[in-house]
Amino acid sequence: MNHQAALVLPGGGARGAYQVGVLKALAEVLPGPAIPFPIVSGISAGAINAGVIASHAEDFSRGAAQLDHFWGNLRCEQVYRTGWLHNLKSGLHWLSAMTLGGLGVANPRSLFNNDPLARLLASQLDTDGIARSLACGALDSLMVTASGYATNRAVTFFQAADEDAGWQSLRRLGRPCAIDHRHLLASTALPLLFPAQRIGHEYYGDGGMRQTAPLKPALHRGADRLLIIGTRDELPDPEPDAPMGYPSLGDIGGHLLDVIFMDHITSDLDRLERINSLLASLPTGCEPPPDVRPIKHLLIRPSSDLREIAARHAHRVPASVRTLLKGMGAWGSGRMAGFVLFEAEFCRELIDLGYRDGLAAADQVSALLDA
Repeated sequence: MNHQAALVLPGGGARGAYQVGVLKALAEVLPGPAIPFPIVSGISAGAINAGVIASHAEDFSRGAAQLDHFWGNLRCEQVYRTGWLHNLKSGLHWLSAMTLGGLGVANPRSLFNNDPLARLLASQLDTDGIARSLACGALDSLMVTASGYATNRAVTFFQAADEDAGWQSLRRLGRPCAIDHRHLLASTALPLLFPAQRIGHEYYGDGGMRQTAPLKPALHRGADRLLIIGTRDELPDPEPDAPMGYPSLGDIGGHLLDVIFMDHITSDLDRLERINSLLASLPTGCEPPPDVRPIKHLLIRPSSDLREIAARHAHRVPASVRTLLKGMGAWGSGRMAGFVLFEAEFCRELIDLGYRDGLAAADQVSALLDA
């Protein structure tokens, strides 16, 4: 298995638009036309970006342009149903289930109905393009991770250029398959917000829930250089200068989603750096353990707080959706808004930010690829 570069795209709901801006910038400045990352791995919203970019691995610029058009013209109604009647029924369903303990009322599957997203992904994902990219050698593998509710493990569905039989370890499984829109839909099924998706005999939810080692799938395929495009800045939040009010469900939910999408990446990078340091400290002539190798990596993350951008655009979320979330105590922070704000104006601002950050990191990306 040849060592090669990998692109790792974690999730973040609507904040996945930031990744598009970075990819758009890199497609302009890096030599082409093929994508310089033969291994592409995605989780949640990152899985959508991974699927589209992998389907155009022969032409990186074209893939970035399709993502730019996709996110830059997106509306909430294309992701989940936003009608007043539907959301009123959804709210009453949850209320009835909680007050009656399920007596005579079927348990609700999710807060939102994402049938529109299923249709959108089915029309946007070029599965034949993935196969062509693998056949011509522009792509080594596409990986999409989801969380199995029955087996309580992270399952990475992957389509590869060779006959990789997959892998299995504690709570993690690699399963070869022909990836289609159903795998993307499963990976993006945010807990409670969107319904789980059945693939085979098991229901799957958002991949970030169980994937505590999000870099592992790419490393299994032999990656020795990783470019990770995050969706959260690491600027420290200021200490409160006055007593804070009790956190709302929206605050708590936003924190939980942040943990799912970014804290696992940070922890995995910490482990990777410790291994790199240990390998670098080995005495001359001392061979490292089998299958252990130094991994170069670069994390590109937002240079601005996406919560502040989301707060400016939160009013664009359809009124019926805001009312439903407020009624459940799940609205009230820019953190939560950023996960459901699938509106073009917000997405375009994130794309522009990602584009600037991508250009600023272009030299570092080139150095990573040349390493």
